Formats: sequence, structure tokens, C-alpha cells
Amino acid sequence: MELIALFVSSVLVNNILLARFLGCCPFLGVSSQLETAKGMGVAVVFVTTFAAIMTWLAYNFILVPLGLEYLYTLAFILIIAALVQFVETVLKKMMPGLYKSLGIFLPLITTNCAVLGVAVINMNENYNFIYSVVNAFGSSAGFLLAIVLMAGIREKIEMNTEMPRCMRGLPIALVTAGLMSIAFMGFSGLIK
Repeated sequence: MELIALFVSSVLVNNILLARFLGCCPFLGVSSQLETAKGMGVAVVFVTTFAAIMTWLAYNFILVPLGLEYLYTLAFILIIAALVQFVETVLKKMMPGLYKSLGIFLPLITTNCAVLGVAVINMNENYNFIYSVVNAFGSSAGFLLAIVLMAGIREKIEMNTEMPRCMRGLPIALVTAGLMSIAFMGFSGLIK
């Protein structure tokens, strides 16, 4: 039951984008088209979940026994960079259209603070292996949910011809993100 509560909390209550405000760059940059947002979201789910597994193992079986806990940021970044390189290579070979549409945002997953943030949250909360994986999967599923919702809304907004020129593009995207964040705050009493 605790794992389900952690998962729901990671997706809705403590949404990595809309409650913790981590990963806003790809959220705003890639969310203009639904297909691109889905691809980015799935890539983040894969990288975040496997990064949580690898960083937990590295922290608990390498850094802690050697007394090198202070190097966790460097170690986590190296692990995340390697995973992103793997995802980039796979997408380039298997899905060249998605690879091209993601453009610069795919390598930016390496520096996406949401991915690193989940690994650091897992460490700071002292989660065991299973809790770390559930939190990472839930957080990245929350990222996927938020970016897909945002893309769907932005596609509808683009069809609106009556919007003032000064609100088109990024201004309305920021207003929409703020309103989504407020909406997700409604989930805050769901899990204690």
C-alpha cells in the first residue's frame, strides 16, 4: 500500500514539473506538438527509471563503502549522461523521425534537472531500492503526464485565431503552465 501511495504522490502530488518545478526547459520547449511531447516523455521515463536504478546501486555499493559520498553529484551526472547517450543512439537507429523532431532537447536530458533531481531525492529521502525505482517511475510518469497534457493544450491554443498577438507562443505557454501547476496543487491533500 505504501508503494502505491508513493507512486500516486510522485505522479500527482509531488509532480516533478508542476510541484517541484524541475525540468521546465524541455517542458516548455518540446510541448508544442503532441507526438514530440510523447517521445520526450517516454525517453525521460526510461532514462529516469534506469538512472534511479544505476545511481542507487552506485551510491550504496560504491560511494558509501569507499567513503566517497560527497562525489554523488558527479557520479550521478556521469551515469545519466551514459544512459542518455544510449537512448540517443537507439532512437537514431530505430526512430529517426522522432530523433530529428526532438532535436537538441534529447541530449539535454543529460542536464535535465528532473532526472538528476529524482536521483538526489531518492538519496536524500534514504529510499531503499524498490522505493527508489517506484519514486523514479512515478516522477517520470508525472513528467510524461504533464508534458502530454501541455502539448494537447498548446495544440488547441494554436488553433485559436482570436488570441491577442502579445499572448501567442511562450506567454500563453507560461500562463498555461501556471494554471496547470495550480490545478495539480488540488491533489496536495490526496496523500499525507
